[in-house]
Amino acid sequence: MKLIIDCLGGDNSPRANVEAAVLAMQKYPDLNLILTGGEKDILAELNRLGFTDTSRVEIVHAPDAITGDDKPTDAIRLKKESSMMKAISILRTDESVAGLVSTGATGALVAAATLRIGRIRGIRRPAFCPILPTMKGGIVGLCDSGANVDIIPDQLREFAIMGSRYLETVFDIKNPRVAMLNVGTEREKGDDLRKTAYPLLENEPSINFVGNMESRDLLTGKYDLVVCDGFSGNVLTKTTEGTALEMLKMIKRDIQKSWKYKLGALLMKKMLMAEKNFMDYQNYGGSVLLGSEKVIVKGHGSSDASSVLKCIEQAYRMELSGLNDKIRESIKEEANV
Repeated sequence: MKLIIDCLGGDNSPRANVEAAVLAMQKYPDLNLILTGGEKDILAELNRLGFTDTSRVEIVHAPDAITGDDKPTDAIRLKKESSMMKAISILRTDESVAGLVSTGATGALVAAATLRIGRIRGIRRPAFCPILPTMKGGIVGLCDSGANVDIIPDQLREFAIMGSRYLETVFDIKNPRVAMLNVGTEREKGDDLRKTAYPLLENEPSINFVGNMESRDLLTGKYDLVVCDGFSGNVLTKTTEGTALEMLKMIKRDIQKSWKYKLGALLMKKMLMAEKNFMDYQNYGGSVLLGSEKVIVKGHGSSDASSVLKCIEQAYRMELSGLNDKIRESIKEEANV
């Protein structure tokens, strides 16, 4: 299997991206990678890591990076030599390349994927679906988390179908429980978008719709997939991640206040480390772009090597499981009903 790693755009690029690429190739013997970015910098990182198997890695020189300050459409048009656009161009033209992992600018990646790679036939717009941990030790997917701010009700149905196939195929979750993010659990709650979408989700035979969900229940383990517009999903995701990080900081700060607290923390070190790992979003990879013709995974801009590795593993599992074919089958079946 061959994947592309966009090595620029993130806060820790290219070091984190190259290190993750090496770790991925060590873990998966059948994986070959194309690295786009500054050739000199990528080679320096490979040398630092002692990686010498040049038969499994190809470097495409692209020293320019698309940043969050670049307007997506302008970046696509004007920054053709950037690491992201070079990666998109290869993904579009090389049939042997299965997917792309990037920690670069979200807007540019979505726009480039939509305009250059294209959508699965029958899908109006691709949607991001990150994975978060639940208090019961499982996971919950959130679709959409930022790709589509303004949507129509039927797109929520499409998000539910794509997200359900993702959880079934990649995470082996049988008949995933789908909820719609709303201001209350009652059927009649919400704005026109959600009121209209509710019966569409309820009557969709290919999903297990269980009703509305309030945001406070996201991590309870009651749901496997939550569907929403990209604006609400992005706010919910970042609020959840930010709250977890601030709680970790608060616990650490409070421990320093007293020797008794320090002693208690020492006795509970194993538990505290487990809680820290549980709440650290870096441990759960990135957001997959469901509905794109090829596999695309968007990592956090602040991703370290372990988080980028998770993103590469997500892309690897998506392609290996034939996820896009499963989505195509579901959408085709809906069209024929």
